[in-house]
Amino acid sequence: MTVGEMAKTLQLTPITVGDESRTWSGVYIGDLLSWVMGRAACDNAWITIMSNVNIVAVATLVDVAVIILAEGVTLEESVRNTAAAKGVNIYTSEKTAYELAKELAGLQP
Repeated sequence: MTVGEMAKTLQLTPITVGDESRTWSGVYIGDLLSWVMGRAACDNAWITIMSNVNIVAVATLVDVAVIILAEGVTLEESVRNTAAAKGVNIYTSEKTAYELAKELAGLQP
């Protein structure tokens, strides 16, 4: 399933859209960036409440398919601009990380 299809299905709000046609596989939930760097996998959907510019760096390093900001978290314009320049897919949702993870698990083949 593509990031775009997943975002539409879960009714996520786009913040930056790099490549909606990218496929995602698996989910990682975490806010401690060093743990995310060491444990998230390429193509994961990463659920977090972190909103500083370092999420863009970690997403690029790990090559996650998408960052999903839970609980209505948004980004400052400078972070949004950095993410857009790097082509990082970032969406937000009012749902909790748990709710998002349950829904994402239901979308996995």
